[in-house]
Amino acid sequence: MPSAKRTTYPDLFRIATFPRLASSVVLARTANAMMQLALVLFVLQRFHSPTLAGLTVFLAIAPGIAVSPIAGALLDRHGRVRLIILDYAVGALSLFLIAGLDAAGRLTPAVLLPIVTVGALTYSLSNSGARSLLPLIVPNRLWDRANALDSMAYAVTGAAGPALAGGLTAWYGSRVALLTAALCFIAAALAMVGLAEPLTRGGSRSVLADAREGLLYVVVRNASLRGLAIVVGLVNVGFGILIVALPVLIFGRVHGDAAQVGEVWALLGLGSALSVFYFGRLSSEGRERLMLGLGTLIGGLAMAALAGTGSVIVVAAGMAIIGLANGPADIALFSMRQRRTDPAWYGRAFAVSMSLNFAGTPLGSAISGPLIHLGLTLAIGVAAAFLLLAAGLTPLLIPKTAGYKIEGESARQSRRDRPVEESPSSAEQGAG
Repeated sequence: MPSAKRTTYPDLFRIATFPRLASSVVLARTANAMMQLALVLFVLQRFHSPTLAGLTVFLAIAPGIAVSPIAGALLDRHGRVRLIILDYAVGALSLFLIAGLDAAGRLTPAVLLPIVTVGALTYSLSNSGARSLLPLIVPNRLWDRANALDSMAYAVTGAAGPALAGGLTAWYGSRVALLTAALCFIAAALAMVGLAEPLTRGGSRSVLADAREGLLYVVVRNASLRGLAIVVGLVNVGFGILIVALPVLIFGRVHGDAAQVGEVWALLGLGSALSVFYFGRLSSEGRERLMLGLGTLIGGLAMAALAGTGSVIVVAAGMAIIGLANGPADIALFSMRQRRTDPAWYGRAFAVSMSLNFAGTPLGSAISGPLIHLGLTLAIGVAAAFLLLAAGLTPLLIPKTAGYKIEGESARQSRRDRPVEESPSSAEQGAG
């Protein structure tokens, strides 16, 4: 088979910039996965408040979502690598501050929450920046393979991060877990230094105008991205509740410790890694809605099984099944977003789309505390209901056909008044 037509995983690593980008992303996602659970465990141990833990997670995510249209405009205007490095540096600094102030005995909720909020403001720069850089350096024939590895990276770091955070918290204390996450951010930044990226020419007006156009492109002009925002947003409300509810379940019903919390989260990541490796070998084109809807349905049913149990075996099995179902859903999400977005809008559209998709997580975490006070069974049941609702809405809200020509035409129409013509083939040219 000619090399130009090959679509194997090793072909991805023959792309000059892909291995460094992949290693940086893995390190950063490990840091983020560690940080999320470590913050929950830290607050539960220090302040003994599920409500404060939920609020902390909310503020660790929501500000980045709120400024995501501006982040997307900056990515398209000024390049991705330097802005990704900036976010990693901010993440490391915020964790060093939290751990340092806690060691000095000067950390209170009134001090913790502003630090977490400021640290979250740049999150979209790295999250959307790395994801929008991927289709610029990878030819589209390798997108399903790249998306499978990208999803596998989420799965592996989703397993390794919580396992590390839980183990380090149990053995050495939550400060060590936070500091380790900060060191992972620094390593991720170092891997990105000097990384070459394709030149893009998106955005020729003011940053705010470009941010507004990116928001309109996702919410008004692109039916696929709008549908994904609603469906995946609902899924993430359920997972946002589970982030806080699962440690409470392990501590209260299973009588486990922080290490066990990390272990059951790791099962979700391992299950997802196995399924994305398998489904990544298959083309998702034309089957995205089925993969997303069915994966979400199975995940919702497995999550519902956690609501009334006190058995660690049931919890472990449920988390593993959620992970197995999550793999094909992730591949479908990533591939659909790439196929149904005009390449000239990758930065702006991906930043807004990813943030809207993720918006459910801080919302779920924010309402988790009051729900848990009403009852842990109720809280997890509500989380599962959000996934089941999302599965039912998938065929209703997401168009059956790609509609790229229609959606791409909308994007091109909105760019006709720009003085610089943007070539939709720039992604393939940049990938070489």
